[in-house]
Amino acid sequence: MLESQNRRDTLFWRSSPLELCSRLGCGLTGLTGAEAAERLDRFGPNSDAPPRIEGAARAILRRLLEPLSLILLVAGVISMLTGDEIGGLIIVLILVLSIGLDTVQEGHAIRAAEILRRSVALKAEVRRDGAFCEVDVDRVVPGDILRVRAGDIIPADALILEATAFTAGEAALTGEPYPVQKRAGAPSAPDDSSNALFRGAVAQTGEAIALVVKTGRDTVFGAAAAALAEAQAPSPFERDLREFGFVIARATLALVLVVLTIRVVFGREVLDSLLFAVALAVGLTPELLPMITTVTLSRGALRMAGRKVIVKRLAAIHDLGAMSVLCTDKTGTLTSAEITLARSLDAAGRDDARAAQLGAIAASLGGDRGSLDAALVAGRPDAAQGWTLAGRQAFDFSRRLGSVLATGPEGALLIVKGAPEAVLALCAMNETARDAAMARVHALATEGLRTVAIASRAWSGALREVETDDETDLVFEGLCAFADPPKPTAAAAIARLAAAGVSLKILSGDDPVVVKRLAGLVGLNAERVLSGADIAELSDEALAVQVRSADAFGRLAPDQKSRIVKALQAGGEVVGFLGDGINDAPALKVADVGLSVDGATGVAQAAADMILLASDLEVVADGVEEGRRTFANILKYVRMGASSNFGNMLSMAAASIVLPFLPMLPTQILLNNLLYDLSELGIPFDRVSSQATAQPQVWSMSHLVRFAAIMGPLSSVFDFLTFGALLYLFEASPDEFRTAWFVESMATQILVIFVIRTKGRPWRNWPDPVLAVSSLVALLVAMVLPFTPLGTWFGFVAPPPIMMAGIALLVVVYLACAELLKPLAIRAGRRR
Repeated sequence: MLESQNRRDTLFWRSSPLELCSRLGCGLTGLTGAEAAERLDRFGPNSDAPPRIEGAARAILRRLLEPLSLILLVAGVISMLTGDEIGGLIIVLILVLSIGLDTVQEGHAIRAAEILRRSVALKAEVRRDGAFCEVDVDRVVPGDILRVRAGDIIPADALILEATAFTAGEAALTGEPYPVQKRAGAPSAPDDSSNALFRGAVAQTGEAIALVVKTGRDTVFGAAAAALAEAQAPSPFERDLREFGFVIARATLALVLVVLTIRVVFGREVLDSLLFAVALAVGLTPELLPMITTVTLSRGALRMAGRKVIVKRLAAIHDLGAMSVLCTDKTGTLTSAEITLARSLDAAGRDDARAAQLGAIAASLGGDRGSLDAALVAGRPDAAQGWTLAGRQAFDFSRRLGSVLATGPEGALLIVKGAPEAVLALCAMNETARDAAMARVHALATEGLRTVAIASRAWSGALREVETDDETDLVFEGLCAFADPPKPTAAAAIARLAAAGVSLKILSGDDPVVVKRLAGLVGLNAERVLSGADIAELSDEALAVQVRSADAFGRLAPDQKSRIVKALQAGGEVVGFLGDGINDAPALKVADVGLSVDGATGVAQAAADMILLASDLEVVADGVEEGRRTFANILKYVRMGASSNFGNMLSMAAASIVLPFLPMLPTQILLNNLLYDLSELGIPFDRVSSQATAQPQVWSMSHLVRFAAIMGPLSSVFDFLTFGALLYLFEASPDEFRTAWFVESMATQILVIFVIRTKGRPWRNWPDPVLAVSSLVALLVAMVLPFTPLGTWFGFVAPPPIMMAGIALLVVVYLACAELLKPLAIRAGRRR
């Protein structure tokens, strides 16, 4: 019962004025000042909830409490406390820069609700104490009788009581490109809301009197504002980073505790064991990950700017690359949002220019300059040459037609244009011909075309203004059909996205018939279109099933668009949403990545993560490719940490338990870690193969665990072979052991990047020169350092040449084995 009541409240236009008055406790004559004041206290002001603005300190603290941030902070502090002040300071500085940049980027979102509030009218005209008066828009209450005129921004959701030639522009609310005629009376269909006004729409012509039903956050417009004020859920990239941080924290803590406990139990020096364990912890920590991530995403943002995409939230670049479903509005995205004259038919349904010619004359001389008149004039720009206006009957929205009396080459001619059913009723024709004409109108509608009928008759007598009685015995000239055509690039862009593993779904507020036609034209599955009325009857679970097989949705309310996005997310999809209207704001907010366009409403731009400077799906396809390239480079760093670096730290931990001496001094471990990090500074600049950008990419922990489980032990195996060779083959002293293993460790960690940076053969996909230089310079420093006086400061000695030759052989064999095992470790797939 409660659910039924809620549905009636939501679809208030299905109720009669008396039913709504009974529900609201008011009459049709308006409120008194005292009643309005009481309702203002009860319902609250007709405004949106102010957004919850997070202060800078709170935003920084929230990021600092992320697992990876805490690990880095602890590692940096411990490094400084144990004597490595420079290394610790670098770690903390990287963390501060990363958090600062993220905080600044997020600052864009807090202006969203303010932009939304500024877009509504400041004054409204309501009937109070028996007379119409102006009040502040935030003082309009349910039960008020509202009057709106052409040019007004409608301040509340209301039921129309009276309307005179009234139309409203609802493109920003519903996606409908044509002006919508509004009238009083019961709706003609379940999804017909022509008797309702919606807050945020613009009155274009005429005047209307209406009963206010919903205000503030309860309106359709208010729902969009509420969606912007809500805290946004973490994006897929942010969730992945958090999960990765927890994994690193658990692994680091477990390894440190095990090493420290075993060494103490075996009677080793406690202080040395503690320092060694701390050095291991720092070595395991991916301290460059925030910097690598930020720099890589920033470079991606710069490249995307070159491709006409402005990035507001850096993490959204990864999310765009991970996107598997793109939901998009129709108007302005798939279509040009410019109404064009598509066809001109004669009375028999044959293509003939006369109907369009006469329609263009009427539009040029006496039209209302609406979108349809503009399309007629654009289609036949020279039609009115030689014709002059002698009289007119303005377009009447109650009669749905208008007339022009023109004189020209054919003499005096009365031209009537308007809705087909209205014009045909005035023509001298039999019912069979009239039915045939209406059948053509319906056939054109199934093709997504809107029609206007044209009729005429020769004028006899004196020239004068046209009266209604003159519009009789007309000759039916034919039909003019109009289209909001798909962009020429739409079908190719959709095919390109499909080839990249991204499916597209149309989520529109327009008529399902029009949406179905458009879906077929751009290559989508047009067999089935779900309407807003269909979705209203489905539970969330049922909707999650239905959205898998439907590509097109029509006559949707804003909250239904966001429901569809959530249903797709519930099925494991990473969902992007592209929209430009107020009605798109809730879906933009809940999508994993929100995309808007230059020229969109301020609300849509504020809710979006990215803004396209060109409203074209080709730009989205370019952005998807760039997002995947960015993610691929971030993944290279993570894979390096999960392979040789993690393996070497495990080997070091095991050796510290077995060997009678430390396998590497704490300062040597920290130096190893520093050089390793420096070698990877070129990763954000690296090239990415087309294979890595072919399908949606997500940060799959199961794939990373698989990679580490194969490549980590491989690194450890060669570490143990190194240990054996140094101890038993070369009989190395402790200092020689540490030096030789430092060299081997650095060589395997740094050179393996050239193996794992690509799924293919390394020699077929050369690295960017920046990465090659950063890696090889760091390796050169590691190779030369033990042979310089500076090496003695770190406890190094110069190993004999035969020992270095043995290390070089082991490194070559290790890299060959890594290349052989790489296909098994890197398994394709986007699902977690």
